[in-house]
Amino acid sequence: MDHSTFDEIAGWVTKAGLVGRSDNELMAGFCRRVAAAGIPLARALVILDTLHPIYEGRVFRWRADQPDDAEAVDYGRTNEGEAAENWRRSPFFHLLNTGGEVLRRRLCDADPSEFAAIEQARDEGMTDYLALVQRFADEGVIGEMDCVYSSWVTDAAHGFDEAGIAAIKRLAPFLKLAIKSAALARMAGTLVETYLGRDPGRRVMSGRILRGVAEKIDAVLWYSDLRGYTHISDTAAPEQIIPLLNDYADVVVSAVHGQGGDVLKLVGDGTLAIFAGDDRSKGCLAALAAAAQVREDAAQLNCRRAEQGLPTSEVYLALHVGDVFYGNVGSKDRLDFTVIGPAVNEVSRILAMSRSVERNMLLSATFADALDANTRRRLVSVGRYALRGVAQPQELFTPEPDFDASRLRA
Repeated sequence: MDHSTFDEIAGWVTKAGLVGRSDNELMAGFCRRVAAAGIPLARALVILDTLHPIYEGRVFRWRADQPDDAEAVDYGRTNEGEAAENWRRSPFFHLLNTGGEVLRRRLCDADPSEFAAIEQARDEGMTDYLALVQRFADEGVIGEMDCVYSSWVTDAAHGFDEAGIAAIKRLAPFLKLAIKSAALARMAGTLVETYLGRDPGRRVMSGRILRGVAEKIDAVLWYSDLRGYTHISDTAAPEQIIPLLNDYADVVVSAVHGQGGDVLKLVGDGTLAIFAGDDRSKGCLAALAAAAQVREDAAQLNCRRAEQGLPTSEVYLALHVGDVFYGNVGSKDRLDFTVIGPAVNEVSRILAMSRSVERNMLLSATFADALDANTRRRLVSVGRYALRGVAQPQELFTPEPDFDASRLRA
């Protein structure tokens, strides 16, 4: 590969990374250009760990018989079971533990390899294998993202020549830096959406981070809790509490997200969520549908937990609607993207009434008034109550026992 071709490929992947091309575009475009430059590349693979609550990292694969596409696959934890065994038998694990950066094996030799990936490549007709590792300095490590792995394979009869190996070793860091840049952007988006909520996360990533900047919106407010959680936390084994909270949070968050809502806060066993939009009635129907899903999924969860001898609970919730301020609140060093306003206080007070009136779902009069007439007729008043910190007594409602809200939004 001459200097001008090298500069062209390095320049392309650098620019593509800077303008924000996707990982797949970077991988496919780079490998396609390397092959076009005369290096007989048959397959390529890049692996990068990440910081994600479920996945350990992502692997990118390219094949010469599909030059315009690259496959991206998220992978789970590799610290136990078959995944751990496969990892320990990989060339990358060998490099990581020996401190090496390069491993090359000519596959045209008949000698068996100590690495399963290399044996598989040989069985598939490959003739030369090159593995590379680029490590990060300590200050560049994020979670388990401490290096980038890659492998480069050919099926050419005589394998890679030395010039081709040298070119790959010099060019690979350009691709890996571009993929790392794309991964960091994706990781930042994942983290803010995971910890702030989907819509708040998107707003923060778009630049809505100024302290004190909030938007007045009309929103349906959801506030839920777990029945008897204090007793459970006092009597259950400590190691059971976090799994219990995770189980029920998964039920609530999945239902809210499934109906287009956004979870803003998880406070112990409590969940604060909103359903925002221009149509108040649709938001209320979506909240009722999510509540029906929670009831169904929580019942199934309770059956599973009871069979395992684990403590069970019920989700009880309050639904309200009103104007709130939605945005950044806090100090210059610690901000929260949340909702504030009287309506937020009111929904928490309504939730507190559920124990007194022995109902698992309470709806405010404002919420009830936003529903269509047919749905409104399926609600039953449970009376007017003075709510702590609220000036006027509020009439509260609950759905009829046989009311099925699961299909309301559809």
